Amino acid sequence: MQAETTIIARYAETDQMGVIHHSVYPIWFEAARTEFIKLAGMTYTELEQQGVMMPVAELTCRYYRPVHYEDKVTIVTETERLSYAKMSFHYRVMLEGQLMAEGTTTHGFVSCETFRPVNLKKRMPAFYAVLQASLTAEV
Repeated sequence: MQAETTIIARYAETDQMGVIHHSVYPIWFEAARTEFIKLAGMTYTELEQQGVMMPVAELTCRYYRPVHYEDKVTIVTETERLSYAKMSFHYRVMLEGQLMAEGTTTHGFVSCETFRPVNLKKRMPAFYAVLQASLTAEV
């Protein structure tokens, strides 16, 4: 499964050179990941209401080409890895068919109450099954 999120680059996101600042990409990844989770059948709010959070444990980003103000990019999000206790996403920032940047984030599944790891397969088996299917499924 993959999700596609469209973002129009805002002026406030640019640096002095008119290029989208490197610090913006993790924010775009979060917006894309939120859409991916919704496509999987749950919102972050619903996940947290069921007692599970997904804090970021690791983030990578590689920049290939600059994105500028008002460029309309598509962020393609896919599941990279999944275990009972954590999940990794892969993101591709695309502009008119060109790869502009790509990155990954890794998230733990933790209890909202204790912030300790939880086994998502045991805690939310139906949602875990959808995420597991996302490893190979195409949208």
